[in-house]
Amino acid sequence: MSEVLEQPVSAPAAPPTTRAPRRPGWPSSLQSLAVTVVIAVFVITFIVQAFQIPSESMENTLLIGDYLLVDKVHYGHGGGWGEILPYAPIQRGDIIVFHYPVHPQQHFVKRVVGLPGDHVRLVDGRVLANGVPLRENYVVHTRPGWDRFRDDFPLTDLPGANVEPRWWEQLRRQVRDGELIVPPNRYFVLGDNRDESLDSRYWGFVPRANIIGRPLVIYWSLRSPRPATEASSSWGDKLSLFLYGVTHLFQDTRWSRTLRIVR
Repeated sequence: MSEVLEQPVSAPAAPPTTRAPRRPGWPSSLQSLAVTVVIAVFVITFIVQAFQIPSESMENTLLIGDYLLVDKVHYGHGGGWGEILPYAPIQRGDIIVFHYPVHPQQHFVKRVVGLPGDHVRLVDGRVLANGVPLRENYVVHTRPGWDRFRDDFPLTDLPGANVEPRWWEQLRRQVRDGELIVPPNRYFVLGDNRDESLDSRYWGFVPRANIIGRPLVIYWSLRSPRPATEASSSWGDKLSLFLYGVTHLFQDTRWSRTLRIVR
C-alpha cells in the first residue's frame, strides 16, 4: 500500500477580539481641514478663480449676473513647465480677465483686438488691425447714433468723454498716420458691446503682467436684481447679490447659460 501523506489538522483559531472603532480626534480633523484649505488656496491661486460679471460691456457674450471660472494656467509663462502645462500665447480675439490698469485692485474682462506691434484703428465702429478689418460676429451695438471719438478711434484733436487724462497724453504719442501702435508687452482691448464699454479707447493698454487668465466656463448665471458698475462690486454688494441668488435660485437662474463654454 502506498502511504498517503495528509496535512496536519491545526487547532481552530480563537475568534479575533473585536475592538470598538476609534473616533478621530481633533488633531486628525484639524489636519484634514488644513489639507483641504491648502488645496483650495492652490487651485484659486494657480489654476482657476471665480468671477462675476457686473456690467453690460461684454454683451451678448457675457451678461450681467454670469458667474465665471477663469483659467489662470492657459496664459502662464511656460519656463520649465512649458512642455507639461497647456500654456499658449495671447491671440487676437481672445477674451481675457485682467487687473484694471487705472485701479489694479479691480478686475475687468474684455476682448483682445490689438497685439504688441499691431497698428489699430476704428472706422465707423469697425476695427482694422494692420489695415485688415477684423471679422467680429460677436460685436453688438446698443446705443443709437454715432460718436466721433468712440467710433473713429484714434483721434488726437479732441478727447472723448470719460477719457483718462494720463491716457490722453500717451495716446497722442502712440499714433502714427492715424493708427494706434501697440507697444511691446501691451494689449489693446475692447468690449463686445462697443457702445457701452469703457475699454482701451478710454484708459489705454493692458500690460502683460496685469493679465490673470481667460474665462473658461459660465458655471452659473443669475438675472441680476439691478445693474452694477464696470468694476468688481464691493464685498457688501457681492454678499447682497449672493443672498438674492440663494433666495431666487430657481426662478432667476438662466439655466440655458449654465455650464456654457465661453468663446
